[in-house]
Amino acid sequence: MREKTLEFLGLMRRANALQVGENNAGEAVRAGKAKLLLLASDASENAKKRAESFVGGRSCLLLELPFSKEELSSALGLGGCSMAAVTELGFANALIKRLQELDPERYADAAEEVARRFSKAERRKSETAKERMKRNGKRRTNV
Repeated sequence: MREKTLEFLGLMRRANALQVGENNAGEAVRAGKAKLLLLASDASENAKKRAESFVGGRSCLLLELPFSKEELSSALGLGGCSMAAVTELGFANALIKRLQELDPERYADAAEEVARRFSKAERRKSETAKERMKRNGKRRTNV
C-alpha cells in the first residue's frame, strides 16, 4: 500500500496538482491555493518550523507523511524534497484516504476534515444560480 501511495503522489505531480519544494509549496499556501501541506517524516526542524508558519492562520492542513525525504524524492522524480503542497481538493481527499488506510488513528481527524471540505465543495458545484444567490442573500431584480 505504501508503494501505491507513493505512485499516487507521482501521479499528482504529473497532473500539476502538487507543488513540490519549500519555495513552491510556500507560495501555493500563501496564495490560498494549497489544500494540504505535506512534510516528509525526516524533514529538518527548520523545515517543520517553516511549514508551521506557512499554514498558520490559513485553511490549509499540515500533514507529516510516513515517508522519508528519499522515498518522497524518488516518487516525485526530484532530489532532496521534504515539502509539497496539494492544490486540488479531489486529489487531497483521495490522498488522505490512502494515508488513512496506512495509519488509521494518525490520519483520522485530517481525513474527516478533508472529506467535509470536499463534500461542501461538491455541494456548491451542484447548486443552481438561484440557490447560490439565495445562500448569499442576494435578490434578483428585474429592471
